[in-house]
Amino acid sequence: MEKNLIILHNKPWPSLLIPSHSPSQLEWQGSTRVHASSNNVSMIKLSHPKLIDTQLNKLCVNGQLSEAVAILDSLAQQGSEVRPMTFINLLQACIDRDCIWVGRELHARVGLVRKVDPFVETKLVSMYAKCGLFEEARKVFDEMRERNLFTWSAMIGACSRDLKWEEVVELFYDMMENGVLPDDFLLPKILKACGKCRDFEAGRLIHSMVIRRGRCSSLRVINSILAVYAKCGEMSYAEKLFRRMDERSYVSWNVIITGYCQKGEIEQARKYFDAMQEEGIEPGLVTWNILIASYSQLGHCEIAIDLMRKMESFRITPDVYTWTSLISGFTQKGRINDAFELLREMFIVGVEPNSITIASAVSACASVKSLSMGLEVHSIAVKAGLVDDMIIGNSLIDMYAKGGNLEAAQRIFDEMLKRDVYSWNSIIGGYCQAGFCGKAHELFLKMQESDSPPNVVTWNVMITGFMQNGAEDEALDLFQRIEKDGNIKPNVASWNSLISGFLQSGQKEKALQIFRRMQFSNMAPNLVTVLTILPACANLVAAKKVKEIHCCAIRRNLVSELYVSNTFIDNYTKSGNIMYSRRVFDGLSPKDIISWNSLLSGYVLHGCSESALDLFDQMKKDDRLHPNRVTLASIISAYSHAGMVDKGKHTFSNMSEDFKIRLDLEHYSAMVYLLGRSGKLAEALKFILNMPVEPNFSVWATFLTACRIHRNFGMAIFAGERLLELDPENIITQHLLSQAYSLCGKSWEAPKMTKLEKEKFPVGQSWIEMNNMVHTFVVGDQSKPYLDKLHSWLKRVGVNVKAHISDNAVCIEEEEKEDIGSVHSEKLAIAFALIGTHHTPQILRIVKNLRMCKDCHDTAKYISSAYGCEIYLSDSNCLHHFKDGHCSCRDYW
Repeated sequence: MEKNLIILHNKPWPSLLIPSHSPSQLEWQGSTRVHASSNNVSMIKLSHPKLIDTQLNKLCVNGQLSEAVAILDSLAQQGSEVRPMTFINLLQACIDRDCIWVGRELHARVGLVRKVDPFVETKLVSMYAKCGLFEEARKVFDEMRERNLFTWSAMIGACSRDLKWEEVVELFYDMMENGVLPDDFLLPKILKACGKCRDFEAGRLIHSMVIRRGRCSSLRVINSILAVYAKCGEMSYAEKLFRRMDERSYVSWNVIITGYCQKGEIEQARKYFDAMQEEGIEPGLVTWNILIASYSQLGHCEIAIDLMRKMESFRITPDVYTWTSLISGFTQKGRINDAFELLREMFIVGVEPNSITIASAVSACASVKSLSMGLEVHSIAVKAGLVDDMIIGNSLIDMYAKGGNLEAAQRIFDEMLKRDVYSWNSIIGGYCQAGFCGKAHELFLKMQESDSPPNVVTWNVMITGFMQNGAEDEALDLFQRIEKDGNIKPNVASWNSLISGFLQSGQKEKALQIFRRMQFSNMAPNLVTVLTILPACANLVAAKKVKEIHCCAIRRNLVSELYVSNTFIDNYTKSGNIMYSRRVFDGLSPKDIISWNSLLSGYVLHGCSESALDLFDQMKKDDRLHPNRVTLASIISAYSHAGMVDKGKHTFSNMSEDFKIRLDLEHYSAMVYLLGRSGKLAEALKFILNMPVEPNFSVWATFLTACRIHRNFGMAIFAGERLLELDPENIITQHLLSQAYSLCGKSWEAPKMTKLEKEKFPVGQSWIEMNNMVHTFVVGDQSKPYLDKLHSWLKRVGVNVKAHISDNAVCIEEEEKEDIGSVHSEKLAIAFALIGTHHTPQILRIVKNLRMCKDCHDTAKYISSAYGCEIYLSDSNCLHHFKDGHCSCRDYW
């Protein structure tokens, strides 16, 4: 052993074993302790404090931290101590070399320090934090009995590095309570956290503290306060502070410009940009990029391009951020070709793209499903060496999946070195969209075993995929399993997927059931929910549901969006509440053309022609509004209801000149309705035959209605034959044509139908809402126990109807005529409502799947007068409002 010792002849000092080996000679035993072994460490007896410090500091400088730990163990055996500064130097060496395992060993030997003061503990906090062990840093911090400014700075710095902005603000309040005030170096970190978590009040508090302490001369601190106000959107405070600043730097100008850009007040930002130059401060690349990016994000792509050209004239070269902002802006506007031209120009001038540039370009290809462009961008990514970037990989999977090339999407997915939840969601979504739900489910199961388990988006993608492909049971099963199997709560999008899926498959009642379950589960509907479910309520029997959803939207502050209010105007109209439509309309400010058109078409639907024309006159007084094709189609229909044929013709003839609107088929159909309703059948037929475009099914159906109402069965035959040419398998047209031939005394052989086709003939059905329940009635249905009572009541009413109605002329009808055992469904619904309650309902709301026959129409008019009720009945062609013996359709339907 002696030959391995270096003897230092200095007898007055106590002995200490000092290692003289190389770092590689020290064995690392386990993971928690470093042991100095007598077999591989040469020692010398020495323990003078200065020599110990010198040796330990030398080991720190040389990075021989293991040997330093061995010395500490020797000191422990001899009962010696280490000076605090020496121990701090050892911890700093661990930070410099990111050597956390030695740092932990040092922490275990902190008892060797002569006096563990706050500076030693602060360095421990810094060591753990800077080596990435935040929780251990926080534990040391929390256990400290005394904390100084440096301690608080170390912990706040640790939270900042971990992006724990709320904790930074909490620590600021804690240190203030402990009587420690932040200095000018710490304040910017705290203020940055205030801006990140939008804590305006904390920012104001710090501002007042800075003023009281007379620290307003620190430009860095003042800029940080300015940034808090800007990020919180409090631009009035930011502007006031900016104007009071004695000195402004580039940062000051950039902050105020960015603040206005983030609020969308781009013109105000531009004013400050110009003012900056007027004060002799030339904007740098960052300032130009802020403005260019903002114009691009707001869709002002041309202005953004002009700014880049102007920037170049100031000899400032656009960087990758500039080009990426422009490419992204054009992509969001759907100007994909322009985005690609910019990408090519970017390459020509020698600017290398980054992952965001490529991802933006790939997203552009995905949005238009252009695989050819996508392949070009893919090859660019390969040449730039960016293809292994996870963001680009995810974008490529999404692009190929949306473009239908699932093989390429799968290949990229398989070749990815690292995948995140977005990678899995993109490939699963691609298979769902293509209808391969089995393959999607297979990947879904694999994802559950991967490092990136499914999130709520994954579950929603699977639910949507099953719903879109008609597998409602599987979708509902997944929905039930989200919380149980995935430990994830369904979110509003999960519910929306089910509601939308049932509506797309025509199952309105199931969609409404899901919506009710959603409300019972205390899940708040969002804008998508409201806009998705409302179409299911656009009928008379859902009038209460529309009100319920409207109240829900008001409580959730969802009606502030104009398009939501416009949807409610339309739904109230279709559910028979035109007065509510008007109330919503009157409460809007401002109104757009859709608002006006929704109410205008509502008045036409309800037969309120005078109200429609008055509204049109009000609309024309607003110079900001320009009637469109929908407006004028409604106005021609309004003139039809009012019997103002000449005005309707004038509107049609001068549409192109007065309103600069090209005539469309809906306008031709409206003109046929105008002429047909007024009885000008010959003129209507001549108009159709001279149309510059081929008449569609709607035009001939409108003319057939006119022939049916005016009992011109010869022309009805001509119209019916044209309709069969367009839709030979239309059973209702065949039925009407057969009646017309019969009434004209002609024989007509209808196209032969199979048994299955005959079964498809629509059976008359009606629905009525009573006491929050929807009741269904079917013609000829004998299953209900109270039918005898209804038939008896209707028989008595029928006698009175015949006594009041003198017009018994024959006509052609969509539905088979009634006989003893097959009373029409709307009559049964009316009878059920009137004899099933103690008090006569004031308003009945009924929906029918076929056009009402004349007898049912006469009956409804009589009942509305005799029983003092209003009846709203929506059939396949018209909304009827029966009141006081009259109908809003004025007997034309």
